[in-house]
Amino acid sequence: MTPLEQAAQAALHAPSVFNTQPWRWRIDGDTMELYADESRRLETTDRDGRLLVLSLGAALHHALTALSAAGWSFSVERLTGLSPVARIRLGAPEQPSPAAKRLADAIPERRTDRRPFGSRVVEEAELTRLRRLVEANGAYLHVVPSDQVTALAISAELAGDAELGDQDYRDELREWTHRPAGSGDGVPADTAVEPGLRRVPVRDFAPDETPGLTVGAEHDQGAAYVIVFGRGDAQLDLLRGGEALSALLLSATADGLATAPLSDAVEVEWPRLLVRGLLADLGEPYVVVRLGYTASATPLPPRPRRAAADVISR
Repeated sequence: MTPLEQAAQAALHAPSVFNTQPWRWRIDGDTMELYADESRRLETTDRDGRLLVLSLGAALHHALTALSAAGWSFSVERLTGLSPVARIRLGAPEQPSPAAKRLADAIPERRTDRRPFGSRVVEEAELTRLRRLVEANGAYLHVVPSDQVTALAISAELAGDAELGDQDYRDELREWTHRPAGSGDGVPADTAVEPGLRRVPVRDFAPDETPGLTVGAEHDQGAAYVIVFGRGDAQLDLLRGGEALSALLLSATADGLATAPLSDAVEVEWPRLLVRGLLADLGEPYVVVRLGYTASATPLPPRPRRAAADVISR
């Protein structure tokens, strides 16, 4: 397997809204291009395609991390269209990056954990490291202070109520939580968690059935909430935001944290205005992330992933 094929396979693990995995890779010699698979765009949940581009940025960062960890130099073009979104050219072998190796080792381990986190607090030093890492990858990180958590919770609740009251959203949710056998995508009900008391509500992935995960006695007492944001909503801004999100999630995983992106708070326009206000109008919010320490020793159910042959072509 070539280095580019290995990088594209590593990118299969990248996070995406509803686990749609809306990307394709095309490899030609020493060049690999990333394309959007717009047939996987969520027409209701992601009307303006912002989350699609964030997902593409996360896949790009996974691939670049794998190349650096394997000891390869490369150049990257971030483009303004979706066909392709980015182009990677492989360079010469070089000394593997220890920092990239640390993140690459976390790629197969990272999971979205929707269960409530326990009382152990995320330390300020950890949040500072994550903020610097996000900034190094082209975006910004706002750590939500305690006096803003209520406003964030209101934003998430308003967005959740609005979406569940929209039949088109419920139809789209059902499509991606009831995928055909072997599709390797979507959010199965056994990875959803039952409703319960939380500091900030999480999306209900199984509103009409029994979720696979119990809520337990915890309610995110020690969780930290951060907002990945940028200066604008142009495609290049969002792509870098997705790369920064990937870096944050992988680094947090390597540090033993559980993570859960919360995109619903920014999917509906007026709750997104409330989230933007938490940033003091310094930028556009891309995604909220819940960070913490899981209180359960039970492993999460397997996560679906598409086959490499369905995503990578020559």
